[in-house]
Amino acid sequence: MADLKMPEINYVIVAGNLTKDPVFRQTTNNTPVVNFSIASNRKYKDSSNQWQEDVCYVGIVAWNKLAESCRDRLKKGFAVLVDGELQSRSWKSEDGHNRSIVEIKARRIQFLNKRGKLNDTENGQNGHTSDNDDFSDDDSVDYSEDSFDKFLSNEESDLLK
Repeated sequence: MADLKMPEINYVIVAGNLTKDPVFRQTTNNTPVVNFSIASNRKYKDSSNQWQEDVCYVGIVAWNKLAESCRDRLKKGFAVLVDGELQSRSWKSEDGHNRSIVEIKARRIQFLNKRGKLNDTENGQNGHTSDNDDFSDDDSVDYSEDSFDKFLSNEESDLLK
């Protein structure tokens, strides 16, 4: 039997809502990093033809300018589309136990809430949107700043052309 080579593919796309506000830090080298988790829902019909919902909680990590953008633009409950790769890491906890996690290292994040809702302080919400905010189409909203492409390096942009 011939040797088969498996392709090395590690690519993930997931959409969901933030379960908490993002946690922003800087490494000892002052590299920005943000961590957050999202809940991604799946609806299906069970054997009795009733709709059920399954929730998958996914950890996300973003670095550099993408981390800063997440810090400035995301809050608990906001919707995002994340494009990235799976990564695993291990560490020893404070109580001495070995821990490990699999999370998505984000390459690109699409912010799905309208721009401008974060900075809306006139209505007394201090930048938070309420559950009953109207997210219908509005010609006055500029989505151009939400493009994935602004987070790509020149090399990555060339690969997509």
